[in-house]
Amino acid sequence: MKLPTWQGPFFRRCTRVTTAWLVATALASCGGGGGGGNSHPEPPAGVWWRPAVDTTWQWQLTGTLQTAHDVAMYDVDLFETSAAAIAGLQSAGRKVVCYFSAGSSEDWRDDHAQFEAADQGNPLDEWPGERWLDVRSSNVRRIMSDRLELAKTKGCDGVEPDNVEGYTHATGFAFTAQDQLDFNRYLAEQAHQRGLAIGLKNDIAQLAALEPHFDFAVNEQCHEYDECGSYAVFTSNGKPVFNAEYLAVYRDNTGGARDALCTAARAADLRTLVLPLALDGSFRHSCDATP
Repeated sequence: MKLPTWQGPFFRRCTRVTTAWLVATALASCGGGGGGGNSHPEPPAGVWWRPAVDTTWQWQLTGTLQTAHDVAMYDVDLFETSAAAIAGLQSAGRKVVCYFSAGSSEDWRDDHAQFEAADQGNPLDEWPGERWLDVRSSNVRRIMSDRLELAKTKGCDGVEPDNVEGYTHATGFAFTAQDQLDFNRYLAEQAHQRGLAIGLKNDIAQLAALEPHFDFAVNEQCHEYDECGSYAVFTSNGKPVFNAEYLAVYRDNTGGARDALCTAARAADLRTLVLPLALDGSFRHSCDATP
C-alpha cells in the first residue's frame, strides 16, 4: 500500500491502494446506483459552468494568492479566499473553483463545532486536527450543503470537495463503497442545484461510476503512480482532468524527467502541473506551457 506523503494546512495527499484492490473495488462499486452578500444571480435550473477538456489552471491553497498566471481557472481554498479575491479573479476572465474537505473534519475551520461526536471517526494518519467523517450522517450532509451554499454566496464557479474516498481507509466507520458513491453523488447533485460545477478528487476506483455526475476531475500524482490511464473515462467525454505532480525530478527536469512527463500528459490530454507540496504558489511548471 502506498501511504500518504504530505499535507498542507488545508489539504492532504490521499492514500493509494494496490492495483488489484482498486480493480476489485471498482467492480464492486459499479453495481451501485461566511462570505457577505451574493452579487451573482442564480443561473437557470440545470445551467452551470462546464470546463472544457483543454482548460488551463492554477492550484494554490496557501500563501499570498498569485493572480498573474494566464490561465482559465484558479482552484483556491473556500474558507481562506475572500469573495473580493474571487471576484477579482473573475474580473480578469478567470473561473474560480473553491476547495474544501468533504470527508474529514478540520478543527481549524469556522464550522467545526457543528460536527457531532458521532460524525467523527479516526484521525487521518499524520494529519493533526483532522478526523474522518461518517458520510452516511445527515448532519455531515447538512454541513456540506452549507459549505456549498457558502461557495455559491462567495461567487465560486465550481467546487473541489476533498477526501471523498474514505471507504478505502480505516475511518472507524463501517460505510461501504456504495455509501461513498451515494455521498459523492449527493455532493454533485447539491452543487449542481446551486449552479456550481464540481470536480471528483482522486477516488480512482469509482471514476467510471461517478463520471456522469461530475464535470471534471482533480488528481494528484497519477503520473508518479502510473494511474493516469484510468482518467480516459473523463477525457473521452470532454471533461478535463487537472493533475498535480510534486517530485523534485519533475521540478528540476532531472534527466529530462519533466519533458517526458509533459509529453505523456499531452498525449493523455491531461492538464498537468508540477507544483510545490505546500501549494503555496512558490513555483509552477505547466505542461500546457502557460507561465
